[in-house]
Amino acid sequence: MTANKEITVVLVDDDVLAAKALVSIIEHAGTFRVLAFGHSEDEAVLLYEQHVPDVLLLDIRMGDGSGIAAATRVLARHGDAHILFLSTFLDREYLIDAVRIGAKGYILKQDYESLVPALTAVANGQTVFAEAVAGEMAQVLDLHDHDAERRLREAGLTARECEIVVKIAAGMNNREIANALYLSEGTVRNQISQILDKLQLRDRTQLAVYYFRPDGQS
Repeated sequence: MTANKEITVVLVDDDVLAAKALVSIIEHAGTFRVLAFGHSEDEAVLLYEQHVPDVLLLDIRMGDGSGIAAATRVLARHGDAHILFLSTFLDREYLIDAVRIGAKGYILKQDYESLVPALTAVANGQTVFAEAVAGEMAQVLDLHDHDAERRLREAGLTARECEIVVKIAAGMNNREIANALYLSEGTVRNQISQILDKLQLRDRTQLAVYYFRPDGQS
């Protein structure tokens, strides 16, 4: 997507007032156009089919169904759909579901300043998750995931690089990784740069998502 292209959005939130406020925030940015907004799981699926937007922005909890269910239905027919979830709280169960089904992001409603950058990133195929996501996922999922480690080795990572990815998925910073693996912080930084290059990923968050997602996609 080119930098100047208008980004189209379909928004679904069962809170009508919240939906209207979000539309105002998005369209005020100037480079976005909200094609439609709805309030239920079924509307999310229908509106996506009708408009095929650059981004489907979904409330993760809805009285009539759920954003997870809507996204699952959309992705079953449109595997390349760019879906960004909104939530009032960082709910572990929903977060893990979002990662597993292939959503591009999960951000908090109250963090309004992150909404427009997140939409832009997701429209361009990048992943955007709330800052504490890697640590939250690490506490829920088994970090000794042999399938994930197998994927990393098949992608060309060394045993040491695999160890570093596991530590990143656990939410550890460079200093903690260096101490745990008896390396210098400079070595850890260099290794992470090499890992990102090998996997063609942008940052640590994408690495964590890559580790946890069964299909290995970020």
